[in-house]
Amino acid sequence: MTTQSSPHEPLLNTADSRWQQFLDSHFWHSFKRDKVAIVSFSIFFLFILASLSAPLLAPMDPYDMTQFDLMDSELPPVWQEEGDSRFLFGTDAQGRDMWSTILYGTRLSLIIGVCAVMLQAFLGIVIGLSAGYFGGRVDSFLMRLADIQLSFSTLMVAIIFLAIFQAAFGAELYQDLAMVMLVLVIGIAEWPQYARTVRASVLAERKKEYVDAARVIGLGPIRIMFRHILPNTLSPVLVISTVQIANAIISEASLSFLGLGMPPSQPSLGSLIASGFEFIFSGAWWITIIPGIALILLVLVINLLGDWLRDVLNPKLYKG
Repeated sequence: MTTQSSPHEPLLNTADSRWQQFLDSHFWHSFKRDKVAIVSFSIFFLFILASLSAPLLAPMDPYDMTQFDLMDSELPPVWQEEGDSRFLFGTDAQGRDMWSTILYGTRLSLIIGVCAVMLQAFLGIVIGLSAGYFGGRVDSFLMRLADIQLSFSTLMVAIIFLAIFQAAFGAELYQDLAMVMLVLVIGIAEWPQYARTVRASVLAERKKEYVDAARVIGLGPIRIMFRHILPNTLSPVLVISTVQIANAIISEASLSFLGLGMPPSQPSLGSLIASGFEFIFSGAWWITIIPGIALILLVLVINLLGDWLRDVLNPKLYKG
């Protein structure tokens, strides 16, 4: 008697084999042996999980002014004598629960960081691929453009453009478009990091046999660049992206602290630190210190993951 195999069995077997390949891979093996990477990833995962679950975990919505009371302003954390059991980390100057604002602020900072890095990567990869593959005048022009961009710091470019935007279109419109503007400015200011790295990889790859074979069979430059060369240049891009997420979060926090980032009505970690800075010497230290600790811890674990990823993806650096 023969048994019919389910049409889903090949898919299940393929998924199982890929999962087994991952478990047997050098990447997973090195991760299991590195305690710093495990702890960093666990903390980073908790940050992501808590920020995504902010509507469920937060006692109040800090964006809804009807949910907080000015009479509850500047209450200390619950472990201090004057603390209120309703507010774990105390309240800010507007009476908002600090635990809630940190959850929502972390989510906003992560969204800005990830979206800005995606924009950086897109611009940098396209420009780097074009410069490395075509060479000649195209390469010279694009790399001189990158050199000019690198001569200005991210904060300098962001401050100039955001200040001009506020002066030209008003602070009210800027508050509505603050997140989009931050993503655009931070993303556009940092693309040369990707472009120079991808260009160097493309210069090494374009002379290999598989690229010549692709040209011989009649494939166009765009398909060769994105289908054949790009997959072989992704390792350094992944490492850069990890570090750049941390840099983008710091840039957003710095701009918010200077008053050019997220408005007080949409708190990010940077705007929370800025809003509480004027109260730090009056005794309400928690308004600035607690979001500052959250920001430092978030950036630290991302950088540690980036260092581990760099070592794993570069066999010359990895020591097992």
